[in-house]
Amino acid sequence: MDISKWPYWLRFVNEYFFDFNKSNVLIGLMIFGALILYFIYHARRGKKLFVRKIPAIDSVEEALGRATELGKSVLYVSGIAYEGDVQTIAAMNILGNVAEQVAHYDTDIIVPCINPIVMTIEQELVKQAYIRAGRPEDYQESSIFFITTQQFAYASAVCGIMAREKPAANFFMGSFAAESLLLAETGAGTGAIQIAGTASPSQIPFFIVACDYTLIGEELFAAGAYMSRDPLLLGSLKGQDIAKFAIIILMIIGICLISAQIFFPDLTFGSLGQVGTFFKKIFDIHMFTI
Repeated sequence: MDISKWPYWLRFVNEYFFDFNKSNVLIGLMIFGALILYFIYHARRGKKLFVRKIPAIDSVEEALGRATELGKSVLYVSGIAYEGDVQTIAAMNILGNVAEQVAHYDTDIIVPCINPIVMTIEQELVKQAYIRAGRPEDYQESSIFFITTQQFAYASAVCGIMAREKPAANFFMGSFAAESLLLAETGAGTGAIQIAGTASPSQIPFFIVACDYTLIGEELFAAGAYMSRDPLLLGSLKGQDIAKFAIIILMIIGICLISAQIFFPDLTFGSLGQVGTFFKKIFDIHMFTI
């Protein structure tokens, strides 16, 4: 984009206020936001938005029902990350829905935490879940507790809880690292139904082999909307899915057109070549230089 021939005021705006080379990013964000707002609007008006079945979430009721029948507790671990981590936020959203069902079933829930701030947030989430279930008197703050910020000390403590309490259902949701297989294997050894979910690619295989059900990658972030059916969350989820689908289609078209220009340089594509260049510019991001 040659800005040397632009009027002075446009060059001034480009230099100090808005980089016109990044206008594609602005346009993309506007379209992305518009899609999310559109689906939120329709979700709030009662329109049913299709979300594909997630077996790991559909099995939550089965796991909680088994814990109730056996008279045993439910263990919920929300990962080892801090409260600002997106996986931890997703795990806390799921915890709110699981805790509400636990309250309905009148089953005990154990939530050991690796971070004291996460513990405080989860105490409030579980408390609100019991209130929504109409059983605030059954809420026990001591069931959501802080252990330690040390990774393997925390993993050892949780494994000890599973060995002693033998909960009938274990939930491992959020960000995990080397302790994932330790937790999952210990839980499997106690005979519990285990449902795990993480967006950490290196830990997904361990959960798949050691747990009964696993939320893989983005399924973790979709689970909160899937369980609660909250219009705000459901509309956001649907808008993101449509936006990602549109981006994939644009990328495929652009790749085909640009590949045609590269592999057949002797052919004159005319306006078709310009379209290929246009698609290339859509995904062109200019980085800041110092």
